[in-house]
Formats: sequence, C-alpha cells, structure tokens
Amino acid sequence: MSLGLLLAGVVVALGGLLQGLVGFGLSLLAVPLLALLDPALLPVPVLIAATAHSVLSLIREHGHVDWRGVGWAMAGRLPGTLVGVWLVDSLSQKNFGLVVGVVVLLCVVLSVVAWRPSPTPRSLVTAGLASGSFGTAMSVGGPVVGLLYQNSKGPEVRATMAAFFVLGSGTSVLGLLLAGQVHARQLWTGLALIPFLIVGFLLSGPLRKRFDAGGVRTPVLVVSGVSAVVLIVRSLLS
Repeated sequence: MSLGLLLAGVVVALGGLLQGLVGFGLSLLAVPLLALLDPALLPVPVLIAATAHSVLSLIREHGHVDWRGVGWAMAGRLPGTLVGVWLVDSLSQKNFGLVVGVVVLLCVVLSVVAWRPSPTPRSLVTAGLASGSFGTAMSVGGPVVGLLYQNSKGPEVRATMAAFFVLGSGTSVLGLLLAGQVHARQLWTGLALIPFLIVGFLLSGPLRKRFDAGGVRTPVLVVSGVSAVVLIVRSLLS
C-alpha cells in the first residue's frame, strides 16, 4: 500500500467518524484534503466510500428514516445529477467550488440569524437539485439537505441522510459512468478506501448517543459552515 493511499485512508476514516455522528460530513472533510493529496481521488473514489458508509448507517438506524423526505429530495437529485455531470465536463472546479461554498455559507448564516428551515416538499426538491449538482461534480452534496433537518433528532438526521445518500451517491456514480467519467483505477481506489471507512464508522457507534444528548443543530451548522469556508478558501487559492 502506498503512503498516499494510506494517508487518504486516514482522512476517510476521520470523515466516516464525523458522518457517523452528524449524518453527513465525510466528503466535507475528505474532499479538500484528498484534493491536495491526489486530485484523481475525486469525485468517484469518495462517492464510492460515501455510498458504503450510507449503507452501513442505514442498516444501523433504518427505523428512523423519513422516507417521505427522501422521496422529495430524490425528485430533485435526479435532474441535479445531470447538471453535475455537465459541470464536470464544462465548468472550472475553482469557480464551481466558490459557488458551492458561498451558497452553503449563506444558508448557515441565515440559519443562525433568522431562518428556521423545515423539510417541506418544495425545500426538499430544491435541496435535492442542489445536492445532485454539487455531489456529482465535487462529492459535496450533504449540507444543503442536512440543513433542512437541523432541528430534527440525531437518529432521524443520520438515517434520513443515509437513505438519501445511498440512492443519491449511487445515482451520481452511475451518471458519471454513463458519461465516461469513471475509470477502473478510480473504482479500485474507492474500494481500497472502504476498510478505513469502516473503522471510522465503528468508532462513531458508541459515541453517537452521547452526541445526541446535546442536540444536532449546532454540530450541523458548524460542520456546514466550516466546509463552506474551506471550499471558498481552497477555490480562491487554487
């Protein structure tokens, strides 16, 4: 195993721990760091790892899924995936990363000041559309949907996000595959990261109930806000 893959595995393990606690965050932590290690790790290997984590999370907390919300979000995610595939081919990653960062940061600021979002059909479809675009192009699709559930209980947030990611990330990989953007090396790299991911996921198990006791709204806003700032800075410096 190369040193680069080992470092990437450590990053994915930490991301898996974070997502196991909050419901999303794997890609938010992993994408900026993996881009520095090796741009080839994005977006396909991260999408594969994220899908694997979502399957494990769904198995663990499947009884808390808001399936109605998942359905509405997927109604937006499917056309959003097509937009994301187009962006991979057409738009500068620097400019797109800046747009994603600004949009997410604006949502966080509005949430802190006055906005109290709720997972209504209209907001879920809109968030799903943005998530499909952002997730397919940059592997960062969690915050826009996660913010809608910031006032929900921890198990519901994690389970619903997991169900959404199982369907959404799988759709993104399929879309990239049909567009000729997926190669064998990316698939093998994604599979090689899964054992590290499992370590992070298992570590989150005994911690999540203690984490839920303090509520998930603040962690959701913090993770989303930090990720937005990282994306903006990274885009400006690249």
